[in-house]
Amino acid sequence: MEQIIDSLVQFWQFTGFANCTWQHLAMILIGIIFITLGIVKEWEPLLLVPIGFGIIIGNIPMFPGLNIGVYEDGSVLNILYQGVKQGWYPPLIFLGIGAMTDFSALISQPRLMLIGAAAQFGIFAAYLIAIAVGFAPNEAGAIGIIGGADGPTAIFLSSKLAPDLMGAIAVCAYSYMALVPVIQKPIMLLLTTKKERLIEMPAPRQVSQKEKIIFPIVGFICTAFIVPSGLPLLGMLFFGNLLKESGVTRRLAETARGPLVDVVTTLIGVTVGASTQADKFLTGKSLLIFGLGLTSFVIATTTGVLFVKLWNLFLKDGRKINPLIGNAGVSAVPDSARVSETVGREANPKNHLLMHAMAPNVAGVIGSAVAAGILLSFLG
Repeated sequence: MEQIIDSLVQFWQFTGFANCTWQHLAMILIGIIFITLGIVKEWEPLLLVPIGFGIIIGNIPMFPGLNIGVYEDGSVLNILYQGVKQGWYPPLIFLGIGAMTDFSALISQPRLMLIGAAAQFGIFAAYLIAIAVGFAPNEAGAIGIIGGADGPTAIFLSSKLAPDLMGAIAVCAYSYMALVPVIQKPIMLLLTTKKERLIEMPAPRQVSQKEKIIFPIVGFICTAFIVPSGLPLLGMLFFGNLLKESGVTRRLAETARGPLVDVVTTLIGVTVGASTQADKFLTGKSLLIFGLGLTSFVIATTTGVLFVKLWNLFLKDGRKINPLIGNAGVSAVPDSARVSETVGREANPKNHLLMHAMAPNVAGVIGSAVAAGILLSFLG
């Protein structure tokens, strides 16, 4: 009888109930909220559902030494997490993004690339603010990239500069990507007048297939020569686009933008979520990172809209740009461009801004990768 009782006591010590703390329960609740937002609100469900379930996985209380946690060497979760920690997954995501992105809007209106560049100011502003509040320069650089609203880029840079903060930075970046419509719309309405929101832009010109094929080659060479440190992201982005536009590698393009990106997105979501163990995530630094990430995102949206307003002062009527597409300078493709379209249609049901907004939107993808390369070059 005594042996049975000892066995039951030992079994109890290995259960989650015996090892549970309020921090574990708090994180599990956060995971459930992420899943709920993804399913009920349909806010980036392909990201929030895997991340939310990963948060639950990572916060099941366990007896130490079982070699199953994401931070325990040799465990299955730890092996899968190496794709995040070593920066393998983000370039594969960029390959898929390139294979599903149409750069026609940017090719037809290259001047709108400047909007994507202006929005990257949020990254460097947050970098300076993070240093001012006490973060080390490398940590500040990894936090600042959240302003680009690009989860893979945030993971790639934080894996190089601040691996200890990667979980908080990745969850923060993906959270704000999902909240793009909620965060950006009030800023856009606040910074623009009704007259500005009514500006109609002429339809972009048709782009030839030859231009579409040349663009990824020339684009990669130009950007890679400027920031060679951004080569893993830029190279895979433009290579994926070349697969799409060449017309002779359709199978490769379909694989890159379909099964490959789906598998990698799932692995990123689950492992990033699992990395948010309560003892490592529920810290003052994590809360500060979320605050700085929001600040970075707000600044990026604001500078994009204000840049267009300033630019319009020097443009003639008929050439003016609707400042509502300024928000699309962040690289949350195509969500921020859809916000431009939605807000524009609310002001003028006949006004279609989506194709115009896609130009700074895809420029923002390139810009965030370039910004990551810049930060990596002097902080890495």
